[in-house]
Amino acid sequence: SFEGRVEVYHDGKWGTICDDQWDDRDAEVVCRQLGLSGNPKALSWAHYGQGSGPILLDEVECSGNELSLDQCKKSDWGQQNCDHIEDAGVSCDPFTGTDLQLYANQMRPVSHSLIRGLAQQIAPLLQDPVLAGGRSPSEGRVEVYYNGDWGTVCDDGWTDLGAQVICRQLGFR
Repeated sequence: SFEGRVEVYHDGKWGTICDDQWDDRDAEVVCRQLGLSGNPKALSWAHYGQGSGPILLDEVECSGNELSLDQCKKSDWGQQNCDHIEDAGVSCDPFTGTDLQLYANQMRPVSHSLIRGLAQQIAPLLQDPVLAGGRSPSEGRVEVYYNGDWGTVCDDGWTDLGAQVICRQLGFR
C-alpha cells in the first residue's frame, strides 16, 4: 500500500503536520498531490512514527476537492500547539490496505509545500525523474531510474496530474 507520515517542505525546511482537525478529506488532497488514487484514509497519533524537526502545519481543513494542501484552510506556517505524538499520516491505498510504511526522505525538496514520502514500491520509480530529448531543460520525455536501469514512462493513463507531480519533483511550479 501507499501510506505513511505526511511531511511538507516550506521555507527551506521539512516538517510534519499536526493531526488536529485531520480527516479523510485532508488525506484525499495529500493522495491527489502525490498523484495516487485509491481509498484515502487519514491516520493520527503518529500512526507511522513520530517525525523530527519542526511541526509546520496545524488545523488543516480541506474540503477534499483541492489539488494541494496549499489550497486548504490551515494555520499559518509554523503556528501550532502540538507535539510529534500528533503527527498526521495518510493511506492512499489503491489495493487492499495492507501495511507498508512510507519513507520520509525518498523525495528531494522541490517546492514550498511538496509532500514527501512515497511507498517503498514506487519510490525508486519517482525518486529522480529526468526530462530527456526536449528543446529546453523544462520539457522532454520523462525517464526514471528503476531497478538499476533508466526507462521511459508509458502514456497509458497519463494525465495532467501526473505531469504536475513530475514538474513539482523537478522544481517547477
